[in-house]
Order: sequence, then structure tokens, then C-alpha cells
Amino acid sequence: MTDQKIRLVIVDDDPLVRTGLGLILGGASDLEVVGEAHDGADAVALVAQKRPDIVLMDIRMPVKDGIAATAEVLAQPDAPKIVVLTTFDSDDMVLKALQAGASGFLLKDTPPDKMVEAIRAVDAGETTLSPSVIQQVVAVATKTAGDGRAEKAKTQLAGLTEREHEVAVAIGQGKSNGEIAGELYMSIATVKAYVTRIFYKLGVDNRVQVAMKVHDAGLV
Repeated sequence: MTDQKIRLVIVDDDPLVRTGLGLILGGASDLEVVGEAHDGADAVALVAQKRPDIVLMDIRMPVKDGIAATAEVLAQPDAPKIVVLTTFDSDDMVLKALQAGASGFLLKDTPPDKMVEAIRAVDAGETTLSPSVIQQVVAVATKTAGDGRAEKAKTQLAGLTEREHEVAVAIGQGKSNGEIAGELYMSIATVKAYVTRIFYKLGVDNRVQVAMKVHDAGLV
């Protein structure tokens, strides 16, 4: 952990939620809330101004919802990572946000210590999705998947080396870099290097999208 704080922007149309999250996250020594927005349109402008590291993005908001805002924020230069905020862990809108490039999601009633841990994990390049949540998200995706999705995923994953394939499957199981390192007898730095190569080869931006492809291919 460096002295540089993780800069956060909170986006939610409920002022009580914004205040609560600000108190929870602002109380951590390595986190700093640099701005708040009450809808997606304001969020896009605020992110361009504040240049945060992570945006906590509500899904259902007036003017511009979290899905549209996520896409616009991620299109900005040096875009921050986005964590979706929701009250439902099987919300189909969460799936759409993840497909748009969000790095995971947090339930609004997540315990404060777990929320802080999740933010740190996302900043480190990991995901906030637990194995059970990945299964729920993939279950929704399966209902809406096109006929060629499974074959496309299998073809893409076939282009990975054997070791990259093992790491990709572990990501699909919801495992952290530390867990993967322990199971596959690698250093965490080596795991991170593999994850970066997997992102490049699969044409994805985050671990959630890797997990989706692994599940589409029927590997977990």
C-alpha cells in the first residue's frame, strides 16, 4: 500500500446513500471521496473533471441510468474502474453494466469493512464478484445469450496457452490473484502477468468478462 490514496466518485440519486457511502469509505486511511453525483449525466461530467480511480455507480437513476453512464465514462481517456451499486444481486441491469465494462458490483448493504476491501481489490485489478454472484450473473446471461456465444467463447479460449487457460478457469470460479497463486504455485506478480495476457488475447477489459467467457464455454 502506497501513500497515494484511491480517489473515488460516488454516483447515486439517493442523498442518504451517498452520505452513508461517503462516511464509510472516507473513513479508510487509503480512500478519498473526491466527488458525488446524483445521476448518470452529472457523473460523466464529474469524472472528466475529477479523474478518480474508481466510480461507484448506481444503476437505476433519472436523466441517464448507470448503464449508459458506465459506457460514456469508460470511453473517456484514462478511464477509471467502475463498480456497480445495486440492491439486487441478480438484477439483469447489473449484467448489462458488467458487459459494458464495469469491474464488478457491490450490494448497497455490504458491511463497511467488506466494502472497503472490495474497493481495494478493484484498485488492485481484481473483481468484486464472489463465486455465487458470478453464477447468478451468468445464469441471467445464459437466458439472453445468442446461439453462437458458446462456440465463440470456446474458440477464443482455445487460443490461450495451457497455463493461461488454467488461470482463466480460476478467474471464472471467482478466485482472487492470491488464491490462484496458491493453487497453481505461482507468485502473485506472475498471476497478474498471466491475467494481463488473458485480457489481451480475449479482447476484454476486466476479470468479469473473462469469467463470462469461461462460463459461456462451459468450463465451470
